[in-house]
Amino acid sequence: MMKIAIGNDHAGPDYKKAIIDLLVSKKIVVNNYGTDTFDSVDYPDFIHPVAEDVASNKVDLGIIICGSGNGAAMTANKYQKVRAALCWTKELAELARLHNDANILSIPARFTSIPQAVAMVEIFLKTKFEGGRHQTRVDKIPCY
Repeated sequence: MMKIAIGNDHAGPDYKKAIIDLLVSKKIVVNNYGTDTFDSVDYPDFIHPVAEDVASNKVDLGIIICGSGNGAAMTANKYQKVRAALCWTKELAELARLHNDANILSIPARFTSIPQAVAMVEIFLKTKFEGGRHQTRVDKIPCY
C-alpha cells in the first residue's frame, strides 16, 4: 500500500484538504504534518517531518505546500536522499519524476489553483522514474 507524507503552511490548508481527499479515495495512507488553519506559521516546522519521512523511507513520496513553494523545497532539499521539485504545471511534475526521480512535490499555493495542484499530484503519483541516462545525473546530485 502506498504511503505519502504531506505538510503545508498557512497558504495551503485548502490545497492539503483537496489532495488528502484524492489520496484517501485512492486508498493511499497519509501522514499529515500540515496546519489546518490560515494563521501564520513557520513552514519549516511542517516540512521537516515530511522530508524526514521520505529520507528514512517511512513513506513512498512527499507533498509539501507553501505560498511560493520555494521555502518548502529549500527546506526539504537539505536532506540527503530527498529530491524536492518545485512544480506549477502537470508537465513539470511529470518531468520531475521521469527525469529527476523527484520524491517530494513542492506546490506553490499562491501560483496554482487547487484543481491544478490536484492534477499535478495525480501525475506525480503515476509517473515512474525513467532511469537510464537520467540515473547517472541523479547519482551526482547528493553531496556526501
